[in-house]
Amino acid sequence: MSRFRKPEKVDSLAGFRTEKTEPMVPYGLLKAARKSGQLNLSGRGLTEVPQNVYRLNVDTPEEAEKNVSFGASERWWEQTDLTKLLLSSNLLTQLSDDISLLPGLTTLDLHDNKLSSLPGALGELQELQQLRVSHNQLTTLPVEVCSLQNLRSLTVQQNQLESLPEELGQLKNLTELDLSNNHLKGLPSGLGRLTCLQKLNLSDNKLSSLPDSLAQLTNVKMLDCSKNQLTDIPASLSGMLALEQLYLRHNKLRLFPQLPAPALKELYVGNNQIEHLEAEQLACLAAISLLELRDNKIKSLPEQITLLSTLTRLDLTNNDITILPASLSLLPNLKVLLLEGNPLRGIRRDVLTKGTNELLKYLRGRIKEEPERADQGHTAMTLPSQASVNVHSIKTLKTLVYSEKQAGVIPDELFDAAADQGVTTVNFSKNQLTSIPPRLVEFHSSLSDVNLGFNKLTCCSPDVCKLLQLTHIDLRNNQLSDLPPDMKSLTKLRSIILNYNRFKSIPEVLYQISSLETVLLGNNQVGAVDPGLLMKLVNLSTLDLSNNDLLNVPPELGLCSSLRCLSLEGNPFRSPRAAIVAKGTDAVMEYLRSRIPT
Repeated sequence: MSRFRKPEKVDSLAGFRTEKTEPMVPYGLLKAARKSGQLNLSGRGLTEVPQNVYRLNVDTPEEAEKNVSFGASERWWEQTDLTKLLLSSNLLTQLSDDISLLPGLTTLDLHDNKLSSLPGALGELQELQQLRVSHNQLTTLPVEVCSLQNLRSLTVQQNQLESLPEELGQLKNLTELDLSNNHLKGLPSGLGRLTCLQKLNLSDNKLSSLPDSLAQLTNVKMLDCSKNQLTDIPASLSGMLALEQLYLRHNKLRLFPQLPAPALKELYVGNNQIEHLEAEQLACLAAISLLELRDNKIKSLPEQITLLSTLTRLDLTNNDITILPASLSLLPNLKVLLLEGNPLRGIRRDVLTKGTNELLKYLRGRIKEEPERADQGHTAMTLPSQASVNVHSIKTLKTLVYSEKQAGVIPDELFDAAADQGVTTVNFSKNQLTSIPPRLVEFHSSLSDVNLGFNKLTCCSPDVCKLLQLTHIDLRNNQLSDLPPDMKSLTKLRSIILNYNRFKSIPEVLYQISSLETVLLGNNQVGAVDPGLLMKLVNLSTLDLSNNDLLNVPPELGLCSSLRCLSLEGNPFRSPRAAIVAKGTDAVMEYLRSRIPT
């Protein structure tokens, strides 16, 4: 019998030593995971996934084997299936087929490991909604992944993929696909079948062309094709009717892309070889707000640049422009004009260095006013209050401007001049207004853009809630501390600027405006943010909370997947550290997700 006991002792010791090699997965974590359905093993130096993780919902728990009289709280047979498994920032070189023992997984995070391949068994995780495998060494994507019918988000950036399976188009519920920083030379035509896709990142690859099938992606809002080898953009891309942001930086484009994309707001084509801008190309950009053309070879701008009435930022840095058309000053919403590195003539250097406002004033001075008709009388351009009315601006550009007057009220004559003109833009900034002019309501059927910044508003009048066509409102540099609850009726509002006010929290009503894409609340006194409510703002891409009073940043904020720009600098919180915040939004969001308690 002694011969049998010795091997038992050896096996026992071997088992003991095996447990010693897995000190990074405390038993308490596994026990808690059975109750919560979540297990966070990120950053534990794991070289392989322990078997007891795979078998978490299969094997009888250790405490149940030892103690048959455990209480109701320890009823292991009522355990929750594991739905969330975080294994990021480890040293994993492979994932076992045993991953199929966790069929309830909805989130699997494997980013920042050393994986060179993925097991076909992933195809059995039919509940999976998020698969993160970025920052690994993958050369292929197993075709089995393409059978995950519930998958919403697939992030594969920073790998070594050279091709993609044609079956990728079977992921019919996918809304986010990140393939950036790989070695892709082409894309499967099946990509066009991803009709639910909203974000597609193809940057930093070796693509020389884009397939026409992309035109079928009618729900994509953001397409990033930066840092590739594209020489032209197919006209078929105009079929991407929902496209709002298009990144084409660092390619080999010689022609400005002519894309009648009706919703396009931001177009980045910097660092290409574009030489000419044609009026018909610009005419397509009906909703453009930001146009980046820096580091190209553009020699001139067409007079028809005024067609871009919604443009707020124009970057022409480092081109070959010698003359600026005076009509540039007629762009009603232009706030930022960047011209450094151009051989401009006829404009004094001191004008250029004073900034956008001074430059636009200078260009306006070069425009000859059209003579008024005789029947309008010689005082038609001047109101009794001596307020100059820009008739051209009202009638042609549908813009009403009364800015930088330091006025306490807006003269009635100004509203009278704009009556029945279908005004879309109002700029009453830089005055001394203590309340919102009640006559704004007269433009309720047409007004889409209101600028009331740099005034002395202490409250926001409920009248604003009647401007149902409003898409943008600027209330920066006032004395506001709250917004009216009825603002939830502004179902078209896309951006709101509230910087430099007195808000102590994010106004409750903002959480109810699902159309919001940009919320700027920098330099207030905001002390808390509710990520649960923020997640309901599925269109929110930019959130500025810089220079506020945030003492902590809830990790769940990292689950707000629509955010592409999150500004948190200048707050007194200690975590995340300043070094992480300085790395930008992606780094902050990734950090926050890794800190979500299991």
